[in-house]
Amino acid sequence: MLLALTCAFGLSQAYRTVAAIMAPALQQDFGLSAQGLGIFSGMFHLAFGGLQLAMGIGVDVHGVRRTVLTAFPLAIAGALLSALATSFGVLLVGQALIGIGCAPAFLVCTVFISQRFAPERFASVSGSVLAIGGMGMLLTGTPLAWIIETWSWRAGFVALALLSVLAWLAILRWVREPAAGEAGSVRRETLAGALRGFAQLLTFPHTWGILALGAISYASFVTLRGLWLGPMLLERHGVSLVQAGNVAVVVTVISLLGPPLFGRLDPGDRTRRRWIVGWALVSAAMFGVLAWGLGYAGDLVMLVLASMATGFVVLQYADVRSAYPLAMTGRALSLFTMSMFLGVALVQWLTGVVAGAAQGFGVPVGAAVMATLGALLVLGAAAFRGLPQPGMR
Repeated sequence: MLLALTCAFGLSQAYRTVAAIMAPALQQDFGLSAQGLGIFSGMFHLAFGGLQLAMGIGVDVHGVRRTVLTAFPLAIAGALLSALATSFGVLLVGQALIGIGCAPAFLVCTVFISQRFAPERFASVSGSVLAIGGMGMLLTGTPLAWIIETWSWRAGFVALALLSVLAWLAILRWVREPAAGEAGSVRRETLAGALRGFAQLLTFPHTWGILALGAISYASFVTLRGLWLGPMLLERHGVSLVQAGNVAVVVTVISLLGPPLFGRLDPGDRTRRRWIVGWALVSAAMFGVLAWGLGYAGDLVMLVLASMATGFVVLQYADVRSAYPLAMTGRALSLFTMSMFLGVALVQWLTGVVAGAAQGFGVPVGAAVMATLGALLVLGAAAFRGLPQPGMR
């Protein structure tokens, strides 16, 4: 059942990273500026993140299976609409539908894990799911680049829509809710009760530090891999689209190794938060080096290291799991996931603005964007460390 749910998560990973390979074709067809490209990529994450609260309530009220089966067809419809788009506005509507449809994809996996696995296994199992689901990003490397160069970017959306249909059918066939009294069964809440539960999360002082870093940590990698990787390599090193796709595949494969590694190395509640701060700062330093540039080979090495380091996000999920009472775990995870993907939308929009300003001043876009991502990680780590910690009032 968890594998079937992970298939939908894998497709959401593919959808969120299409811009890195589709960017040149979309800019040509729709005349997009760097800022417009950031808006295109950010629309998925805005819709995805904005609907996390609703999806969390859906899981609390209706359960994992019904929530994902109801929402995911919107992703299929959005992919087909994007493939048929004749204007940038229609393309954005398609991206919004995809984001809404994919909104419960990872949330249902984390809730499933928290319900059916022992607490001490949460980090390791979540890391494995992140790694398996992250394989969806492989689709938006060389395979998507080949489809675009052979046919068009529209064919890429059609291919993803077909794969999404198969994922939906797998969930329909294999995922079942546990019967009352069975391991993993939960008491369904009313809508009013679920809303009160989410409001209660905001009364915990440590929630704000968790959300602040949550909005930056994953966003930094997705913004690199899902938006600026291709344009940076083309601008800085003059590579072809397929070569950029090959690099995207390597970056993706390496990023898949990080979550299970960090999940197994999870130091536990006593020191986990220090690890999180430390790895956030290490990641910030890597983005700073990428901003400076080390030549093609050096940039590739740094991209590989940064991709591995992004796996520390699984420690943040484990931190959320341990920072709230067990009865609040599902909604806490959905609130954290909302902060992550609203953060992606915000960071991608912001880097689009930075890229546009950099072009105006004659500054290399890649350098400006990487420096911005590094600075944001430093600010997120400072907020996570400086704001109240769990247990403080």
